[in-house]
Amino acid sequence: MDNYHITKSDAGWVLTKQGAQRASKTASTKAEIMTLAGEFLSDKTASLKVHKEDGTIQEERTYPRSADPSKTKG
Repeated sequence: MDNYHITKSDAGWVLTKQGAQRASKTASTKAEIMTLAGEFLSDKTASLKVHKEDGTIQEERTYPRSADPSKTKG
């Protein structure tokens, strides 16, 4: 499973594969990058960590949902 992160950068918000040097997607707003990330990861098995502006993790998502190891609601 690949790991991706959404983080704030000088240019806006970026979706980056863990260990990669360049962003996979960029956007000016967090809402926009969340939409782009959902589309980008829809056909992949991946974990997405969404960070707040201060760098702390806000939430974690698994794509596809069926690949989520924890079977909890939400």
